[in-house]
Amino acid sequence: MTIALTRPDKQPLLVERPVMNAAGTLGWAEELRQQFALDTLGALVTNPITLAPRLPAGGTRIVPLEAGLLLHTGLPNAGARRTVEQHEAAWGRLPVPLIAHVAAGAPDELVRVLDLLDGVDVIAGIELGVQDDIRLQDAMSLLRAAQRTEKPLLFRLPFGADADFARAAADAGAGGLTVCAPPRGTARDGAGRLVAGRLYGTWVFPLTLRLVGQIARAVDVPVVAAGGIHSAADARTFIEAGAVAVQLDSLLWARPAAAERIARDLGGLQGTQPASAQ
Repeated sequence: MTIALTRPDKQPLLVERPVMNAAGTLGWAEELRQQFALDTLGALVTNPITLAPRLPAGGTRIVPLEAGLLLHTGLPNAGARRTVEQHEAAWGRLPVPLIAHVAAGAPDELVRVLDLLDGVDVIAGIELGVQDDIRLQDAMSLLRAAQRTEKPLLFRLPFGADADFARAAADAGAGGLTVCAPPRGTARDGAGRLVAGRLYGTWVFPLTLRLVGQIARAVDVPVVAAGGIHSAADARTFIEAGAVAVQLDSLLWARPAAAERIARDLGGLQGTQPASAQ
């Protein structure tokens, strides 16, 4: 089956399977070929890309938790231009479409990144990520700036964004919505130091499910669900709540082979009617 992840305002972002990785979970592509069957996915989402290079976060980066983990990376990447130079050839050999996840800065910085990525034919679409505490008006400014891209555009909502935020994003030009970025939290590492970062685990699923159900009913653009999926049943529940596809995160670190089972399970879902997810 063919699934449209974005509305066809410019051109739709189409995938053959409704399962992807979430940004930041599978690297840049070439390092995965020996450990993960990439053709299991409908598309590969890159690590976050920024205009200027960013170094990895210092100190503790992973804090194990009883129900998951806290991850603090600092969004390391070589900067947009160097990232393309380093990985474009490998991206061109992928068996699935590539979605570049762009971590938005100021609108003028975003424009420079998108102008660069527009010239990279092997990039099938853009997923735009924003800061968790962004004000609605600032997010809309970024989305308006992003309209210059010729590529299909997904907008990843910050955790906790409500239906009004989602409607505003769709009205401002988002071709589709990813619901949503992992929540943020703080935990102590093994040395007792407080570490802030993103939270992953099965407990995220019911929180995200509620958002997916509310937002899918509120907007007329495709919704991609992300957060806490650890079984085919979890993924199917997101589809029944109104999502057209799902993104996997911590499951890919714990049991990467499970992605194939989820993709196989979701393959027969054409015609499924969305269910309420209050």
